[in-house]
Amino acid sequence: MTARLPRGRAARLRVELETLPLAVLRSLHLLRLLTTAQVQRLHLHEGTPRSRLRRTQYLLKRLQELGLVVRLSRIIGGVRAGSSGFVYGLSALGQAVLEVGGPTGGRRRRVWETKPYFQDHMLAVAELYVRLRELERDGLVELQAFEGEPGCWRHFSGSGGELTILKPDAYVNLGFKQFERSAFVEVDLATESLPTIERKCLRFISYWQSGIEQQRRGVFPLVVWLVPDEYRKERIEHTIGRLAVEASGLFTVALAEDGPALLSSPPAEDTADYLSGRAPP
Repeated sequence: MTARLPRGRAARLRVELETLPLAVLRSLHLLRLLTTAQVQRLHLHEGTPRSRLRRTQYLLKRLQELGLVVRLSRIIGGVRAGSSGFVYGLSALGQAVLEVGGPTGGRRRRVWETKPYFQDHMLAVAELYVRLRELERDGLVELQAFEGEPGCWRHFSGSGGELTILKPDAYVNLGFKQFERSAFVEVDLATESLPTIERKCLRFISYWQSGIEQQRRGVFPLVVWLVPDEYRKERIEHTIGRLAVEASGLFTVALAEDGPALLSSPPAEDTADYLSGRAPP
């Protein structure tokens, strides 16, 4: 059950909080979990590395004391990571201050009470967002949209008329000079079976064939699988290679560390038909 919040407290904090604390809360709402280091890279850019970390730690401690964020018991990166590896989630009061529901858009919930695998997955998606923001800050690209779950989910009718939900990990839209790129992103931690990967790909193909995204946005986003190593990359590429030839251009597979550079590069010629919104066969 959701705990009752003191009446008026959220409204008071909404007025009293400064721009920076509110920005951190909004980032936590978008990404669900962030480490201290990720918060620092997103929101505190001036000063020496040590002073930036110290100010970030103070800010998060203050938000925790106000009951707006919750710190997980885990530390990412081991003992050497120290407080820079603490993981934070938005509390029910923090959600109330932002006037939003839980991460699924419904009632407020304790988003930090998840299994380590799901936490790692959330943080991997968050890392992609942080790195794209860093590229934007360097003037290399414009991050026009980043939708995490469930904002990036798509609803459509399946082959039998049943309601089907496509659940990518993120939707990204990037622009730079003369080009624009949109993509559905799947962050893979090599924990799902290849038949599961194939089923996900088939669902993307079904959504592409529905034409809904093309009508809505004029293009169908590239589907980018980000994976941890070369072996996993080869396995997923082999799985995609077994799909219908006309749909193979929907997908690309890359190492997670190469994801931001891939997403911020011009669309390749072999994906141009899909990105231009050409009607599927």
